[in-house]
Amino acid sequence: MTEHTPIALTLGDPAGIGPELALMAWRDRDTGPGLPPFFLIGDPDFIERRASELGFLIPVAEVGPDTATEVFPRALPVMPLPSGMRVGAVAGQPDPLNAGATLESITTGVALVRDGAAAALVTNPIAKYVLTQVGFAHPGHTEFLAALSVAPGEAPPLPVMMLWSETLAVVPVTIHVPLRSVPDLLTQDRVVATARIVARDLRQRFGLARPRLVLSGLNPHAGENATMGLEDRDVLEPAVAQLQAEGIDIRGPLPADTLFHPRARATYDVALTPTHDQALIPIKTIAFDDGVNVTLGLPFIRTSPDHGTAFDIAGKGVARPDSLMAALRLAARLAGHSA
Repeated sequence: MTEHTPIALTLGDPAGIGPELALMAWRDRDTGPGLPPFFLIGDPDFIERRASELGFLIPVAEVGPDTATEVFPRALPVMPLPSGMRVGAVAGQPDPLNAGATLESITTGVALVRDGAAAALVTNPIAKYVLTQVGFAHPGHTEFLAALSVAPGEAPPLPVMMLWSETLAVVPVTIHVPLRSVPDLLTQDRVVATARIVARDLRQRFGLARPRLVLSGLNPHAGENATMGLEDRDVLEPAVAQLQAEGIDIRGPLPADTLFHPRARATYDVALTPTHDQALIPIKTIAFDDGVNVTLGLPFIRTSPDHGTAFDIAGKGVARPDSLMAALRLAARLAGHSA
């Protein structure tokens, strides 16, 4: 891998906004800090059709990973799916017939980044409910990537979802589960394993010599001395003590409602929270347009925009590429630290 190795961008659900975001990102590639070279894995003819439907005068070029960087200044590089599969998606109309292309784009991207043909992987949004109609059995996109990161039969690594922006980074310890399930899933081992991965990847990929972590409480006022729930005292406090004994700079559990104002944010590099919404509400409030989803714990770099497929606006040309562009820039930054 060299400084000229491009970033692989997956297709996502082709009926969603992913394809048009790729076109917009390439169109705006010189805006602000500029974008690193990237190539989209999909169907070049389909991308040309989507560009035409949107009225975008954007050239599209069929490439392989080895020619994408050279082509990038003059056209959006698109690598055909290895199977030769064609995509016939209609914007805003999710269809299980497109699931094969969505999944092949992901598996191809993982193979390329693991082989060093791509510097990092950026994934466009998928719709899990569409994929489950064709037998997709993984809990989500991230778990699928974790399974692809190891040889068949090997146990996949624990993937950790971090939502990152220049002003706030957060990690939910439990992710897409009902709130009533959280207390059972929130074990000391899970908190410790998550925090270890966060601290390691912040050192190795973000270049932070001593990352500062903070853990929010589960219950109001972090349990208020176990008068409002026992999890903070019996699970979170022992986890923090164990991590501190290992030399990890972490504080908590602290009340979640006072953890995200500007003075508090200045005291840590990333906030871990027991639940999904404790993490995602503040970052989507503070950095809705430029937040990035970063998967920690994988043997390769993966980022993605911090939003979904947005079928309701797909094909209308009103989607904003800010989060995808931030994901591409962050992927390049992490690849530079990890080189």
